[in-house]
Amino acid sequence: MRPLHIVAVALGLPLGAAAVSASAHDHAAPVAVTVYKNAQCGCCRKWVDHLRKEGFAVTAKDVDDLSAIKAKLGVPASLHSCHTAIVGAYVVEGHVPAADIRKLLKEKPVVAGIGVPGMPMGSPGMEMPDMPPDKYNVTAFSKDGKQRVFASH
Repeated sequence: MRPLHIVAVALGLPLGAAAVSASAHDHAAPVAVTVYKNAQCGCCRKWVDHLRKEGFAVTAKDVDDLSAIKAKLGVPASLHSCHTAIVGAYVVEGHVPAADIRKLLKEKPVVAGIGVPGMPMGSPGMEMPDMPPDKYNVTAFSKDGKQRVFASH
């Protein structure tokens, strides 16, 4: 076991949270991300590639029933997209840019997660050379259902 994991276990922390804490103090430690997606989804694979290129340590898990995962994690139906991720203690829904995930981890707002509903053209994983990018918001959501704009693109 790595020293960080020993500390996390001793403190009763989930290992994902330990990875986030380590990245805040050690810029060399990659942040762990677990992505739940459909095996046939090409834009999901592109989003995973985007995160990896940005230095995240991504574990992609192909699942048959994404709706059950979204329900378990409390993702509002209005924010549903084609994949759902866990980053530390946060849920990340859809084609959220890596920079916004970093902002989330740095600012540590009291929210359940952030999400981009649908699949906006030009968002990470949805880039098309001949198509102009859509304007879209990254929305923060809390467990009590409240939502607010976290970032705009």
